[in-house]
Amino acid sequence: MKKIVLTGGGTAGHVTPNIALLPALQELSYEIEYIGSYHGIEKELIEALGIPYHGISSGKLRRYLDIKNLSDPFKVIKGFGQAFRLLGKIKPNIVFSKGGFVSVPVVLAAKMRRIPVIIHESDITPGLANKIAIPAAKKVCCNFPETLKYLPSEKAVLTGSPIRQELLSGKADSARSYCHFDNGKPVLLIIGGSTGSKVINDAVRALLPTLLKEYQIIHLCGKGNLDDSFMNEKGYAQFEYISQQLKDMFALADIVISRAGANAICELLALHKPNILIPLSAAASRGDQILNAKSFEKQGFSYVLMEENLTDSTLLEAISHVAAQKDNYIKAMKKSGQMDSIQTIIELIENNAKN
Repeated sequence: MKKIVLTGGGTAGHVTPNIALLPALQELSYEIEYIGSYHGIEKELIEALGIPYHGISSGKLRRYLDIKNLSDPFKVIKGFGQAFRLLGKIKPNIVFSKGGFVSVPVVLAAKMRRIPVIIHESDITPGLANKIAIPAAKKVCCNFPETLKYLPSEKAVLTGSPIRQELLSGKADSARSYCHFDNGKPVLLIIGGSTGSKVINDAVRALLPTLLKEYQIIHLCGKGNLDDSFMNEKGYAQFEYISQQLKDMFALADIVISRAGANAICELLALHKPNILIPLSAAASRGDQILNAKSFEKQGFSYVLMEENLTDSTLLEAISHVAAQKDNYIKAMKKSGQMDSIQTIIELIENNAKN
């Protein structure tokens, strides 16, 4: 039996593409195990699927001054030792990494064990974790044509992002019932990322009296970000995080307001959902979401509202614009020719797996 170790974590965006590959890997009779952090979101998501999960020590590698820079390198070193022992025990034919800092010790340990590694880079420019890991990889998959110039030409493969196929089979009526909505108004779906976004949460809640006159709202606000004062607000359903029902909520949504993480926007593209992207500001990130959003805006897939320009009036203007131009956005996304990412990546895994 062929064995594969999947790794990646820190946010849902570093896990969901791995989950999207599971059915195809299982169909090919791969024995699958996962290496992630002790308590990251990946642990909850993977264990719920019955995949053997191994937690290791992980530390963030920062480009800026922080007291944790003194201790985190030791966590990474400890994680490398743990990953090295785990890989020696599991003996996988190949490792597939979706990135995030927990993946770095796993990829480096795999190189030391002479186990082939394939990496997936979601954003236009590689993040620090993948920059460290790329020299150890056989192939590096990417989402955007713009990314190819940042990768070694002999390793780079334009694949697109693996999309969970169940997202394509959502039932709007199921979400309408789950959220206690009626048929009278269109639906806005707000997604601030798996950890939520205070900026987006505050902006949406400040506008609720106005928005609820025209829309029903599903608000995925992130862990610990529920607001009890809106619990009984008719037409407003708030959740920390949704997994099983997400496909149905996508099916019900007329417009999606989202951060611009690469996996999230690739799902919106595959689902042909008119959307407003509010990327993380350059001050709060390395600017990858801004590049992702601008690429989608240029291709006619998205309306982009920069976080520093987010006000009551600009958000209302964005919603009105997308509602009016909804058909044009859908037409552009349908013409995009979304690649068969899963099949392409599976072929890379098959071709590079160690016998």
